[in-house]
Amino acid sequence: MPRTELALEAPLAIVDLETTGGSPASDRVTEIAVMEIDGFEVSSEWSTLVNPEATIPAAIQALTGITNDMVAGAPRFAALAEELYERLGGRVFIAHNARFDYGFLRREFERTGRRFSAKTLCTVRLSRRLYPEHSRHNLDSLIERHGLLCKARHRALGDADAVWQFLRAAAAEHGTEILAVAARQAAKRHTLPPHLERAAIDAIPEAPGVYLLYGEGPAPLYIGKSVNMRQRVLQHFSADLRSEKEAHLAREVRRVEWQRTAGELGALLREAKLVKALAPAYNRHLRRPDGLCGFVFDGTRLRLARADEIDAETLPLVHGLFRSRRAALDALRALADAHRLCLQTLGFDETNRSGACFRHQLGRCAGVCAGRENVHLHHARLAAALLEHRAAPWPHRGPLGVVERGLDGETTEVHVIDRWCYLGTATNDAEVSELVASSRGSRSAVFDYDHYRILTRHLGKRGVRMVELAA
Repeated sequence: MPRTELALEAPLAIVDLETTGGSPASDRVTEIAVMEIDGFEVSSEWSTLVNPEATIPAAIQALTGITNDMVAGAPRFAALAEELYERLGGRVFIAHNARFDYGFLRREFERTGRRFSAKTLCTVRLSRRLYPEHSRHNLDSLIERHGLLCKARHRALGDADAVWQFLRAAAAEHGTEILAVAARQAAKRHTLPPHLERAAIDAIPEAPGVYLLYGEGPAPLYIGKSVNMRQRVLQHFSADLRSEKEAHLAREVRRVEWQRTAGELGALLREAKLVKALAPAYNRHLRRPDGLCGFVFDGTRLRLARADEIDAETLPLVHGLFRSRRAALDALRALADAHRLCLQTLGFDETNRSGACFRHQLGRCAGVCAGRENVHLHHARLAAALLEHRAAPWPHRGPLGVVERGLDGETTEVHVIDRWCYLGTATNDAEVSELVASSRGSRSAVFDYDHYRILTRHLGKRGVRMVELAA
């Protein structure tokens, strides 16, 4: 495994790629540049166009200036692989947003039957450590901030040279010792369990979604969500684990699966659904709350409604939703104290006293049990107090589509909801229609407490795009 230390006098390779798109799995490299640095001096510059064996989209051609005609006669990656492999061998792989370039080259090498692994240093992370007072660390920002000269922006050698200029500028401003320390910190890699390959982690996108950690068996050990799945998965294997439970989990993990979502809402909804369906051993939250209950008051009698009584139809009648009977009773006692209500009269005082209750003697009950208050006034006060805890009413005439657009500007998902019940996520109109059709006259609209909490919070935020759907 590559060492975690990094010294500026070590052999370095500043790498930049141009590609047909943003996915290493489906897109290809169109240009490669490598600047070899020895003793913190440039020892070699090398660049070449690459035939991607695919069409370059018009938008990419406009951005890079690399056209289909330019790469038609260029060598394919397989023809360059051996020379490039030798150039990069034994060097620290440096790139701006290194995960992008490293991921593309690793996949291209895989296509030729080679396994590529290198110690990496991302200059985006390095810039964040050295210049935390700035919010933007993309290459354009660095060029402007440090007065760098980029002869050919969005061309491989021009961008690689801009990265080299940034390293020299940072060394001049901070000194080589501070730069080396920051580089070591930025390049630090998590120690993976012995049964997990680095390639499996590298394949996880730095994007929103849900990840599933598996052991030897077919059931997942843990299901989690994040707006940056790869970063969150790596945190599970940090040497600074927060608990013995997490240490056990890290030792048991054998493989990782992931499901990408457009954004955080989709990840939250999918995580809650998967945890209930698969019951991972290490998940304590989001499991099916069999003790779910809430208060129902008909004007004369207060009672606890059980989980099997709470659904999309009865939810408007429920006051407060609680994961357990104990939590519900604790909330009722607090409500009684705040409004001087009588738990004995309501049937929630287990002492079975007759006459004035003990709480009345303490001044916590207004005295309906002692004949000092009319029971109708008492119940009216209870009804008013319960209104503050009433389950959120469904504010729409029918099903709702919550539109979530990914940060990549391309992925769009519509989360279909009906009476706070999450029906599913769609990526096109046909899927939306199918989900809406299934919600009426069937049991598909299942009420879930965690989905309810997620959705009520999200729909209360500003800027959420919602579309009312015809039932």
